Amino acid sequence: LPANLGCAGAGATMIIAVLSDIHGNDIALGRVLDECRRLGVERLFVLGDLVGYYCRPDSVLKMLTEWPSDVIAGNHEAMLMAAAGNEVLADQIRKRYGSGIDVALRSLSQDELSWLASLPARRSIELDGLKIELCHGSPWDRDFYVYPDAPQEVIDRCFIEGAHFVFMGHTHRPFIRERAGTLIANVGSVGQARDQGMVASWGILDTSRRTFGLRRTVYDPSLLEDEARHLDPFCPYLHEILRRN
Repeated sequence: LPANLGCAGAGATMIIAVLSDIHGNDIALGRVLDECRRLGVERLFVLGDLVGYYCRPDSVLKMLTEWPSDVIAGNHEAMLMAAAGNEVLADQIRKRYGSGIDVALRSLSQDELSWLASLPARRSIELDGLKIELCHGSPWDRDFYVYPDAPQEVIDRCFIEGAHFVFMGHTHRPFIRERAGTLIANVGSVGQARDQGMVASWGILDTSRRTFGLRRTVYDPSLLEDEARHLDPFCPYLHEILRRN
Protein backbone atom coordinates (compact mmCIF):
# COMPACT_ATOMS: atom_id res chain seq x y z
CA LEU A 1 0.00 0.00 0.00
CA PRO A 2 1.13 3.61 -0.52
CA ALA A 3 3.54 4.97 2.04
CA ASN A 4 1.16 7.75 3.08
CA LEU A 5 -0.67 5.18 5.21
CA GLY A 6 1.94 5.71 7.86
CA CYS A 7 2.60 7.95 10.83
CA ALA A 8 2.05 11.70 11.02
CA GLY A 9 5.19 13.79 11.24
CA ALA A 10 5.84 16.21 14.06
CA GLY A 11 5.66 19.97 13.92
CA ALA A 12 2.77 20.52 11.49
CA THR A 13 -0.45 22.40 12.18
CA MET A 14 -3.27 20.29 10.81
CA ILE A 15 -6.99 19.78 10.43
CA ILE A 16 -7.45 16.06 11.02
CA ALA A 17 -10.54 13.89 10.59
CA VAL A 18 -10.94 11.13 13.17
CA LEU A 19 -12.82 8.14 11.75
CA SER A 20 -13.68 4.73 13.16
CA ASP A 21 -15.66 1.61 12.35
CA ILE A 22 -16.03 2.07 8.61
CA HIS A 23 -16.94 -1.61 8.25
CA GLY A 24 -16.75 -1.93 4.48
CA ASN A 25 -19.29 0.87 3.95
CA ASP A 26 -17.72 2.82 1.12
CA ILE A 27 -20.90 4.83 0.51
CA ALA A 28 -20.78 6.46 3.94
CA LEU A 29 -16.99 6.84 3.76
CA GLY A 30 -17.23 8.55 0.39
CA ARG A 31 -19.63 11.15 1.75
CA VAL A 32 -17.44 11.75 4.79
CA LEU A 33 -14.33 12.20 2.66
CA ASP A 34 -16.18 14.62 0.38
CA GLU A 35 -17.00 16.67 3.46
CA CYS A 36 -13.39 16.40 4.63
CA ARG A 37 -12.23 17.96 1.37
CA ARG A 38 -14.71 20.84 1.72
CA LEU A 39 -13.54 21.48 5.28
CA GLY A 40 -9.84 21.47 4.45
CA VAL A 41 -8.96 18.24 6.26
CA GLU A 42 -5.33 17.31 5.64
CA ARG A 43 -4.95 13.97 7.39
CA LEU A 44 -6.97 11.08 8.78
CA PHE A 45 -6.78 9.20 12.05
CA VAL A 46 -8.56 5.86 11.51
CA LEU A 47 -9.37 3.91 14.68
CA GLY A 48 -9.90 0.43 13.28
CA ASP A 49 -12.64 -1.83 11.94
CA LEU A 50 -12.16 -0.97 8.31
CA VAL A 51 -13.66 -4.37 7.46
CA GLY A 52 -16.59 -6.50 8.65
CA TYR A 53 -20.40 -6.27 8.37
CA TYR A 54 -20.57 -4.72 4.88
CA CYS A 55 -18.96 -5.90 1.70
CA ARG A 56 -16.91 -3.21 0.01
CA PRO A 57 -13.59 -3.36 1.88
CA ASP A 58 -11.52 -3.06 -1.31
CA SER A 59 -13.19 0.24 -2.14
CA VAL A 60 -12.71 1.46 1.45
CA LEU A 61 -8.97 0.76 1.35
CA LYS A 62 -8.64 2.41 -2.05
CA MET A 63 -10.32 5.57 -0.75
CA LEU A 64 -8.09 5.69 2.31
CA THR A 65 -4.89 5.36 0.28
CA GLU A 66 -5.65 8.77 -1.22
CA TRP A 67 -5.08 10.40 2.20
CA PRO A 68 -2.15 10.69 4.58
CA SER A 69 -3.38 8.53 7.44
CA ASP A 70 -2.53 7.00 10.79
CA VAL A 71 -4.43 3.72 11.10
CA ILE A 72 -4.86 1.18 13.90
CA ALA A 73 -6.52 -2.24 13.97
CA GLY A 74 -9.89 -2.98 15.49
CA ASN A 75 -11.45 -6.22 16.63
CA HIS A 76 -12.77 -6.95 13.14
CA GLU A 77 -9.24 -6.86 11.74
CA ALA A 78 -8.35 -9.40 14.43
CA MET A 79 -11.33 -11.53 13.38
CA LEU A 80 -10.29 -11.26 9.74
CA MET A 81 -6.87 -12.69 10.49
CA ALA A 82 -8.24 -15.38 12.79
CA ALA A 83 -10.81 -16.50 10.21
CA ALA A 84 -8.27 -16.97 7.42
CA GLY A 85 -7.90 -20.73 6.98
CA ASN A 86 -10.25 -21.53 9.88
CA GLU A 87 -13.63 -22.43 8.39
CA VAL A 88 -15.22 -23.27 11.74
CA LEU A 89 -14.42 -19.82 13.10
CA ALA A 90 -15.30 -18.18 9.78
CA ASP A 91 -18.74 -19.80 9.92
CA GLN A 92 -19.30 -18.56 13.48
CA ILE A 93 -18.34 -15.03 12.44
CA ARG A 94 -20.55 -15.23 9.35
CA LYS A 95 -23.61 -16.23 11.37
CA ARG A 96 -23.11 -13.42 13.88
CA TYR A 97 -21.77 -10.57 11.73
CA GLY A 98 -22.70 -11.42 8.15
CA SER A 99 -20.47 -11.92 5.12
CA GLY A 100 -18.18 -8.91 5.48
CA ILE A 101 -15.17 -10.90 6.66
CA ASP A 102 -15.66 -13.53 3.94
CA VAL A 103 -15.77 -10.86 1.27
CA ALA A 104 -12.66 -9.17 2.65
CA LEU A 105 -10.72 -12.43 2.55
CA ARG A 106 -11.80 -13.00 -1.06
CA SER A 107 -11.49 -9.50 -2.45
CA LEU A 108 -8.45 -7.96 -0.78
CA SER A 109 -5.00 -8.56 -2.20
CA GLN A 110 -2.30 -10.32 -0.21
CA ASP A 111 -0.53 -6.98 0.23
CA GLU A 112 -3.71 -5.43 1.61
CA LEU A 113 -4.30 -8.33 3.98
CA SER A 114 -0.69 -8.19 5.14
CA TRP A 115 -1.02 -4.46 5.74
CA LEU A 116 -4.15 -4.96 7.83
CA ALA A 117 -2.38 -7.69 9.79
CA SER A 118 0.51 -5.33 10.51
CA LEU A 119 -1.60 -2.56 12.03
CA PRO A 120 -1.01 -1.86 15.73
CA ALA A 121 -3.81 -2.03 18.28
CA ARG A 122 -2.98 1.49 19.52
CA ARG A 123 -0.86 4.46 18.47
CA SER A 124 0.65 7.31 20.48
CA ILE A 125 1.27 10.41 18.35
CA GLU A 126 2.97 13.70 19.09
CA LEU A 127 1.85 16.39 16.67
CA ASP A 128 1.99 20.19 16.85
CA GLY A 129 2.77 20.07 20.56
CA LEU A 130 -0.09 17.67 21.28
CA LYS A 131 0.04 14.15 22.66
CA ILE A 132 -2.68 12.07 21.06
CA GLU A 133 -3.73 8.48 21.75
CA LEU A 134 -5.49 6.44 19.08
CA CYS A 135 -7.44 3.48 20.50
CA HIS A 136 -10.17 1.22 19.19
CA GLY A 137 -12.18 0.02 22.16
CA SER A 138 -10.31 1.47 25.13
CA PRO A 139 -6.70 2.42 25.90
CA TRP A 140 -6.16 -0.94 27.62
CA ASP A 141 -8.16 -3.33 25.41
CA ARG A 142 -9.30 -2.83 21.82
CA ASP A 143 -12.30 -5.10 22.45
CA PHE A 144 -13.53 -3.26 25.57
CA TYR A 145 -16.68 -1.17 25.04
CA VAL A 146 -16.73 2.35 26.50
CA TYR A 147 -20.31 3.57 26.10
CA PRO A 148 -21.58 7.11 26.78
CA ASP A 149 -23.18 5.84 30.01
CA ALA A 150 -20.12 3.87 31.13
CA PRO A 151 -19.45 3.84 34.91
CA GLN A 152 -17.30 6.72 36.09
CA GLU A 153 -14.43 4.40 36.97
CA VAL A 154 -14.30 3.24 33.34
CA ILE A 155 -14.31 6.81 32.05
CA ASP A 156 -11.58 7.69 34.55
CA ARG A 157 -9.34 4.94 33.15
CA CYS A 158 -9.57 6.52 29.71
CA PHE A 159 -7.94 9.77 30.84
CA ILE A 160 -4.32 8.95 30.04
CA GLU A 161 -1.84 11.01 32.00
CA GLY A 162 -0.02 13.48 29.76
CA ALA A 163 -2.35 13.04 26.78
CA HIS A 164 -4.24 15.99 25.36
CA PHE A 165 -6.62 13.86 23.29
CA VAL A 166 -7.69 10.22 23.61
CA PHE A 167 -9.75 8.97 20.66
CA MET A 168 -11.80 5.74 20.68
CA GLY A 169 -14.42 3.88 18.62
CA HIS A 170 -15.86 0.34 18.82
CA THR A 171 -19.26 1.12 20.41
CA HIS A 172 -20.61 2.98 17.35
CA ARG A 173 -21.97 5.58 19.82
CA PRO A 174 -20.24 8.97 20.08
CA PHE A 175 -19.53 11.02 23.18
CA ILE A 176 -17.02 13.54 24.56
CA ARG A 177 -15.67 14.01 28.10
CA GLU A 178 -13.10 16.59 29.18
CA ARG A 179 -11.19 17.43 32.32
CA ALA A 180 -7.87 18.96 33.40
CA GLY A 181 -6.57 19.52 29.88
CA THR A 182 -7.46 16.10 28.49
CA LEU A 183 -10.34 15.37 26.13
CA ILE A 184 -11.54 11.82 25.50
CA ALA A 185 -13.89 11.18 22.62
CA ASN A 186 -15.63 8.22 21.11
CA VAL A 187 -16.20 9.27 17.51
CA GLY A 188 -18.93 6.72 16.83
CA SER A 189 -19.03 4.88 13.51
CA VAL A 190 -18.73 5.97 9.90
CA GLY A 191 -20.18 2.75 8.53
CA GLN A 192 -22.82 1.67 11.02
CA ALA A 193 -23.91 4.38 13.46
CA ARG A 194 -26.09 2.80 16.13
CA ASP A 195 -27.65 5.84 17.75
CA GLN A 196 -29.06 7.37 14.56
CA GLY A 197 -29.71 5.99 11.10
CA MET A 198 -28.65 7.33 7.70
CA VAL A 199 -25.66 9.22 9.10
CA ALA A 200 -21.94 8.65 9.43
CA SER A 201 -20.49 9.72 12.78
CA TRP A 202 -16.92 11.08 13.02
CA GLY A 203 -14.96 14.07 14.31
CA ILE A 204 -12.50 16.84 13.46
CA LEU A 205 -9.36 17.83 15.36
CA ASP A 206 -7.79 21.26 14.83
CA THR A 207 -4.25 21.02 16.19
CA SER A 208 -3.66 24.77 16.00
CA ARG A 209 -6.74 25.72 18.00
CA ARG A 210 -6.51 22.53 20.06
CA THR A 211 -10.19 21.85 19.52
CA PHE A 212 -12.18 18.77 18.65
CA GLY A 213 -15.81 18.41 17.57
CA LEU A 214 -18.10 15.56 16.59
CA ARG A 215 -19.78 15.60 13.19
CA ARG A 216 -22.53 13.70 11.42
CA THR A 217 -22.71 13.29 7.66
CA VAL A 218 -25.98 12.26 6.05
CA TYR A 219 -25.92 9.59 3.35
CA ASP A 220 -28.39 7.35 1.51
CA PRO A 221 -27.97 3.71 2.64
CA SER A 222 -30.39 2.23 0.07
CA LEU A 223 -27.79 0.41 -2.03
CA LEU A 224 -26.09 -0.93 1.07
CA GLU A 225 -29.43 -2.15 2.46
CA ASP A 226 -30.20 -4.01 -0.77
CA GLU A 227 -26.75 -5.58 -0.78
CA ALA A 228 -27.07 -6.68 2.85
CA ARG A 229 -30.51 -8.23 2.21
CA HIS A 230 -29.13 -10.13 -0.77
CA LEU A 231 -25.87 -11.36 0.79
CA ASP A 232 -27.09 -11.92 4.35
CA PRO A 233 -30.85 -12.58 4.33
CA PHE A 234 -30.63 -14.32 7.72
CA CYS A 235 -28.97 -11.31 9.36
CA PRO A 236 -31.65 -8.58 9.15
CA TYR A 237 -29.82 -6.44 11.69
CA LEU A 238 -27.34 -5.44 8.98
CA HIS A 239 -29.91 -3.54 6.94
CA GLU A 240 -32.31 -2.57 9.74
CA ILE A 241 -29.65 -0.68 11.73
CA LEU A 242 -28.93 1.62 8.80
CA ARG A 243 -32.24 3.46 9.27
CA ARG A 244 -32.53 3.40 13.06
CA ASN A 245 -34.46 6.40 14.41
